[in-house]
Amino acid sequence: MNIKRNILLNPGPATTTDTVKAQLMAPDMCHREQDFVDVIEKLRKDLVKIAHGNDKDYVAVLFSGSGTINMDVALNSLLPDGKKVLIVNNGAYSSRAVDICKYYGLSYIELKLDFTAPIEPGNIKEVLNDNPDITLVYTTHHETGSGILNDIRSIGKIVHEHQAVFVVDATSSFALVPLDIVKDNVDFLLASAQKGIAAMPGLSFVIGRRDLIELSKDYPKRSYYCHLYRQYHHFEVDGEMQFTPPVQLVYAAAQGVKEYFAEGENDKYKRIVRVNQAIHEGLKRLGFKEYIKRENQGPLVVSVLYPNDINWDFKKVHDFCYERGFILFPRPVGGVLAFRLGSLGAIDVGDIDNFFKVLKDALLSLKIEVPVRY
Repeated sequence: MNIKRNILLNPGPATTTDTVKAQLMAPDMCHREQDFVDVIEKLRKDLVKIAHGNDKDYVAVLFSGSGTINMDVALNSLLPDGKKVLIVNNGAYSSRAVDICKYYGLSYIELKLDFTAPIEPGNIKEVLNDNPDITLVYTTHHETGSGILNDIRSIGKIVHEHQAVFVVDATSSFALVPLDIVKDNVDFLLASAQKGIAAMPGLSFVIGRRDLIELSKDYPKRSYYCHLYRQYHHFEVDGEMQFTPPVQLVYAAAQGVKEYFAEGENDKYKRIVRVNQAIHEGLKRLGFKEYIKRENQGPLVVSVLYPNDINWDFKKVHDFCYERGFILFPRPVGGVLAFRLGSLGAIDVGDIDNFFKVLKDALLSLKIEVPVRY
């Protein structure tokens, strides 16, 4: 395929391989055909395998939509009548979970913590002790808005000690940072195709415990389309989504998963770490400061503070890099003037080295002092 290769340094969607892109050109297919049913069934089993679950106890339920559809599905489907959900919030995406609770009128408690540091599990224990009616605890594994990686294993242990169900948004960490749904005490894991498996936006999935999905059948029905048990039931009975799936996106995701296994979990993680290290080193060479302390960051996203230079203009820097095939994320982090560099996707150190050459050229062309000043 002769398609321009852009290096996406935004924290998702991610740079894809040509072989993943090629699957969008697969022959037209009706989603009711057995050939497609077989593809989607294998994809579901492979996703559980990536999470280190087993087919007997865990299942992947696919949805058409961005990662937010998973949040909607999990929160509206898994809360019993008369019970509360605890949202452990230390970033933008757990804040979105709070908004979903408000929208549905769910009974919730928000534990709002420092957005620049990982969650301290002890804070959760105190809230659970004081609120025995909490049956669902929700948080984010990797906060894409900042780069913070939370210790979900320790959090999940506390959640399970209080007989609650643990839901983790792993949209930007699944298939990137090694995660074990059993050992990490996760009951439901939320993720999407456009990040860790380096496929296309528009396909998302909930990986979770079959027994808890079955139990949720009798919980209040709060959505017709975004309902976990309904979708699960259709997959179990017919092997299909209850409504038309994004067929070509499923083919692309299946290819992304195939390439994930070909690279291997450990080798992929090593690549992610070295790409992230190259980003830190490049920023240091140019004098940039990072918003989050290094020890609080995962290896996936770096938040970079705007320098104090009269000629600094992020849009102009962005456009200079964009024209040369490097895409930055132009949105500030939690109101802080910063941009983000992600190490997701089909990229390696050579791409990062080339990016920093372009970034330096951008700074010099805009008469921004190098190293940059604060």
